[in-house]
Amino acid sequence: MNRFPLPSARSLFAAAVMATLGHGTAVAATPLPPACGKAPSGESTAQRIAAVTPSRSEPGLYEGPVWIKDALYFSDFSFSQGFPSRVRKLALDGTVTTAIEDAGSNGLAVDKDGKLIAATHKYKALSRYDLAGGRTAVAERYRDNVFNSPNDIAIAQDGTIYFTDPDFQKAAAPGGQPVTGIYRVGTDGSVTLVDGSRRNPNGIALSLDGAQLYVVAGDGAIRSYDVKGKMPQAGRELVKGIENGDGMTLDCHGNLYQTEHGAKRVRVFSPQGRELATIRVDANVTNVAFGGKDGKTLYITGAGAVWQTRLDVSGLPY
Repeated sequence: MNRFPLPSARSLFAAAVMATLGHGTAVAATPLPPACGKAPSGESTAQRIAAVTPSRSEPGLYEGPVWIKDALYFSDFSFSQGFPSRVRKLALDGTVTTAIEDAGSNGLAVDKDGKLIAATHKYKALSRYDLAGGRTAVAERYRDNVFNSPNDIAIAQDGTIYFTDPDFQKAAAPGGQPVTGIYRVGTDGSVTLVDGSRRNPNGIALSLDGAQLYVVAGDGAIRSYDVKGKMPQAGRELVKGIENGDGMTLDCHGNLYQTEHGAKRVRVFSPQGRELATIRVDANVTNVAFGGKDGKTLYITGAGAVWQTRLDVSGLPY
């Protein structure tokens, strides 16, 4: 969020929140967030942002929202051959521009240097982009094979990256993996398969203290993986009955905001898995992130639209 200078917005946000809650000590230079505020409850409806209109003639989706400094960045891809994708930028003044024309991206995150980390189905890899469009590879292969279609990303405070690799855009380029997996990319670039047993893992996020890795998959469950010795352990079911679960994020209480694609909603769950709130929209949804001047605007991406709703609570920028 824009009130936190780099290194990364997520790491400083998490450190500040943990210090405020008494679960850690933030360095003196880390700006503490205001009072965390009250998490949503009950039902509400998010509003379409009128300035965000389709940039292509063919149907597609908006995905991977991430707030960097003073703007929301998101992937805009279509279902035509190769799933062409560009990264668009929504500024605070409501203007929409194209930040990266041919990114081939789905889910997005931001690293400690303020660069985009993108799950790129075009390259069947994780990629790093500077906002001028220059690309470098982050993780390209596991056991000598490219990935299926990297989808969503979570980055730990030490720079470790976790990502999901379903097969939704596997046809974008040749090759792939024999399983749909959850992967870990170490700070040394090494790639490890965390879990290859789940059908089409999708949304992924880390708890504020980095001790839990949350992943939703085609099995309709959010599973929580204990991160011990830097490696996630066997997962346990946290929430069942998720309808077409897609991307997710967390607020400063550690509550999970889970999108449900065809159900056209975001449901909010406590860290213990208790349902707290539902935020509805008027089309299929894909992902969610906090942003805005004070980090209390929730942005939701989906089919041909980006929605927003003001909340009393701040949260993570992707």
